[in-house]
Amino acid sequence: MVRRLLRFLLTLMGLALGIGVALAAKQGLDHFQITLIPVYQDIILFGFSGLAFGIILFFLSPGIIKNFFAFLNWAEGKLSEVPMPDIMSGSIGLIIGLVIAFLISDPISRMKLPWLSVILTITIYFVLAYLGINIATKRREEMSHFFPFRRTLKEKPNKESESTAKILDTSVIIDGRIFDICKTGFIEGPLIIPSFVLNELRHIADSSDALKRNRGRRGLDVLNKIQKELDIEVKTFEQDYNDIAEVDAKLLKLGQQLHAKVITNDYNLNKVAEFQGVSVLNINELANAVKPVVLPGEEMVVQVIKDGKETGQGIAYLDDGTMIVVDGGKKHVGETIDVMVTSVLQTAAGRMIFAKPKSIEKVVS
Repeated sequence: MVRRLLRFLLTLMGLALGIGVALAAKQGLDHFQITLIPVYQDIILFGFSGLAFGIILFFLSPGIIKNFFAFLNWAEGKLSEVPMPDIMSGSIGLIIGLVIAFLISDPISRMKLPWLSVILTITIYFVLAYLGINIATKRREEMSHFFPFRRTLKEKPNKESESTAKILDTSVIIDGRIFDICKTGFIEGPLIIPSFVLNELRHIADSSDALKRNRGRRGLDVLNKIQKELDIEVKTFEQDYNDIAEVDAKLLKLGQQLHAKVITNDYNLNKVAEFQGVSVLNINELANAVKPVVLPGEEMVVQVIKDGKETGQGIAYLDDGTMIVVDGGKKHVGETIDVMVTSVLQTAAGRMIFAKPKSIEKVVS
């Protein structure tokens, strides 16, 4: 409907433009007393010119409208990347620059120099508008002393830091633990689900591989449970970054744009986010932080289930999934034994416990 209305308006503009051209042509013909058509010259001239320009713009209007909307989308994407304080200060600078340009160009426009005065007026408006925007944007901190709302915008993130938006990564949605964490109230909203993350989940859920398909469907089920069962605000972010291919890079770009935190359990994404200055909440780090503390010298009972990588090592696991490397435990595979902790290795990817058998006797469970 909007495109049809714009096409109609463009056709009317073409008609008006054709009449304007015919009026200029008529004045030129009258000045030189030229008669091209003996009868109804003016009517034919106006009708033909208006109709011709109207038809031309009617056929050109689809391309014009398409490029117009493409420009609007491009401008919207660029403006969405600019912080609101910069937009506000730039707008104030633009207004000040245009007011100063008006005061300077008004005497010039009254001079009897038609072409020169027009050129000077346009140049003055353009230069002062450009300078107003740039100076106001670069000196916005100094402008905050004159405009109280600038200080309000600047202080707002600090006052509402507790409600900073959280962006969910694909991996953390599929993992499913985010639902339980939100349920306990340790994470406050709003939670932001980017459209490109939803698209990736749909692609995984539609995969021909059964394992990937199940993981994708589980992720979609987790999102539905968060929306329906939890009292937490969930928002969908529709904007996509078509110039960026990888979803992880899009997440970091969105985190920078919204000044939000990214929730993930991807170790590599965590490291890249630290490099780019994006705050990250890592689910694995949270899980490691709430695990019981194990100190060297403590004793525990474990079941050795398989061989380790190094010679003579055996591998056991705690109930929370923590891996225990038992030195000399290869010969106890399949047995439940007493071990003594020798050291603990803590990393962002998880925790690893090193131990040795307390005795060679089998423990009867």
